[in-house]
Amino acid sequence: MNNEVFKGRGSKIAPHNPYLKRREVTEHIEGLDEEKHIEKPVTKFYQEHSKKALSINDSPDLPLNYSVNPYQGCEHGCVYCYARNSHQYWGFDAGLGFETNIIIKSDIDQVLRKQFKAKTYQPKPIMLSGNTDCYQPVEKKHQLTRKILKLCLEVGHPVSVITKNSLIQRDEELLEQLASKRLVHVYFSLNHLDPHLKAKLEPRTATAQKKLSLIQRFSERGIPCGVMVAPLIPALNTQDIPEILRLSAEAGALAAGYTVVRLNGNVKEVFRSWIYEAFPDRATKVLHQIEQMHGGKLNDTEWGRRIKGNGPIATMIHQLFTKSRDYFMKDRCMPEFDLSAFNAHGQLRLF
Repeated sequence: MNNEVFKGRGSKIAPHNPYLKRREVTEHIEGLDEEKHIEKPVTKFYQEHSKKALSINDSPDLPLNYSVNPYQGCEHGCVYCYARNSHQYWGFDAGLGFETNIIIKSDIDQVLRKQFKAKTYQPKPIMLSGNTDCYQPVEKKHQLTRKILKLCLEVGHPVSVITKNSLIQRDEELLEQLASKRLVHVYFSLNHLDPHLKAKLEPRTATAQKKLSLIQRFSERGIPCGVMVAPLIPALNTQDIPEILRLSAEAGALAAGYTVVRLNGNVKEVFRSWIYEAFPDRATKVLHQIEQMHGGKLNDTEWGRRIKGNGPIATMIHQLFTKSRDYFMKDRCMPEFDLSAFNAHGQLRLF
């Protein structure tokens, strides 16, 4: 396998999409003149019109019930990403296809405005995004996340943003205005401090050092920031937990949360292929310890256990995280959202 071809990509495989009847196979490699991926994979983009902007979930594992996802698929290439499976509904695979086929919901801000104006709509904080990163590279051109933030500022709607990309700095002024009205929380996903691990695990995301500098910059400007130490992968990044929380607290972070890795559906095939190539010396150990946290399986759908795990390894992670958070972030918390500011109709509501 030519690693230069796949440089900057998390997955190097394209597992079969179970929702498709057809299946592309290479049965007689010796009869082919060229390998399938002889050239560097190129990202393709697709325009999609949104029927609804808000995704509603009733999962007890998630703190927010509303989410908005301006993009499907993600060029960040995080190997463990649970959103890989959802890309199969769009006709793509959960591996390389997830990273190289990006769906752009070009009118999502307009659809969201209509939903906000519905008579029955009750404002609740929305998560931006709940699935793929709202600040992935395509956002630089299409600015859908920026449009959504402008809409939230205009109508006074609370929003919680989570990202791994430093592109969020572009919207610093908007975030300051939202923060002044208690309408925004910003979370950075930060699960390691090793740039070499980042290059393999999350190839197109910002470095830990860049995220920490943005936490400090935003905090100094009154934008409330937190960190999600997620996902935690035993025998790979759990040793960084105390230092991540120490550095985040020093930068001004007000809150922290965590999840453990879970490998549902075809994500387990992507991760298994990756771990044996990236870390062959500990691949079996990592996979076995993940199984120990999820009832003996890589695939886990049980509420609660699927994001926190159970058993000795999960307990060790929980204790290490909790003690570190309580020590470095004692008496800190995010400001409460102001739900009373919402007004989707402007002056029309006076009549």
